[in-house]
Amino acid sequence: MAESSQVTTSADEVAEKLKEIKLKKIEDEVAASYILVDIGANLTNSKYSRDLDSVIERAKDAGVRKIMVTGASVQCSKDALRLTRLYPGMLYSSAGIHPHDAKTWTDEDPNCYEVIKELASNPECVAVGECGLDFNRNFSPPDIQMEVFEKQVQLACEVRKPLFLHERDAHDDMVRILSKFKDRLPPAVLHCFTGTTAQCLKYLEMGLYIGLTGFLWKDKSDDGVRSILENNLLPLDRLLVETDAPFMYPNVRGSKIPANIKQALSERSLSYLNRYCTFQRNEPCSLPVIVEMIAAYMKRSTEEVAMATTINAIKLFGFS
Repeated sequence: MAESSQVTTSADEVAEKLKEIKLKKIEDEVAASYILVDIGANLTNSKYSRDLDSVIERAKDAGVRKIMVTGASVQCSKDALRLTRLYPGMLYSSAGIHPHDAKTWTDEDPNCYEVIKELASNPECVAVGECGLDFNRNFSPPDIQMEVFEKQVQLACEVRKPLFLHERDAHDDMVRILSKFKDRLPPAVLHCFTGTTAQCLKYLEMGLYIGLTGFLWKDKSDDGVRSILENNLLPLDRLLVETDAPFMYPNVRGSKIPANIKQALSERSLSYLNRYCTFQRNEPCSLPVIVEMIAAYMKRSTEEVAMATTINAIKLFGFS
């Protein structure tokens, strides 16, 4: 009888111990799950047409609480707004014409300005863009790009919503056009920044936020994003983070990333990246790895960078 009681007590102790281990594991997971905002993901892309529910659930599990779905054309902006209604409180959208598609401004819709304005007037649409200049590829002629960009800056001033900006090899013209509206320019973020120190400092001087992506893994220039972070030239209160999914996959296995940066990446964040993201299809669940890389280069804690970027996104876009 006493022996049976001992066995029962032992079983109870084991059960209690297992419960404690399980609770500790849950606590560790909660503590490791940063509260993040992805300010740019192209979730209207056809690569997500079959499993968007799963993509969004993985993002939530990884700690991403809000995602802005990028509008890059009239149809894309309409689709982005539609997604916000399917995932209220999680997804928000932008409305605009990407510089690659600037030549479609009149072709796509004769009343393009009014259509974008109407889309941007919806509460779920929190920014005008993605708009700007891309002289790297010139899929649209530069003069058309500048004309269409200026119209969208005008529109953002009119509806008083932030600008979601794209710039490649067009810094001087970007500054020139934005400067025309300096007395009434709404807040703006230079999305997926890949420029130089001088360009970054100029954008900061103009009051812009800087958005960083997984591009960080392949930047090895002496005067690029890594250098900006290492030299603490980008204040935390002007930093935003994004995946630009399905693009800008952060290849953390690449030889270009220093060993100390790789060591700063948590197993939890890497598990999402390695299980669900590829060069062909990045996902918002990769955002924790991007934040950890940024924090490592800045020599700050990931929690500090996560908190700052989330607060910045809420302030800029007015997320509920």
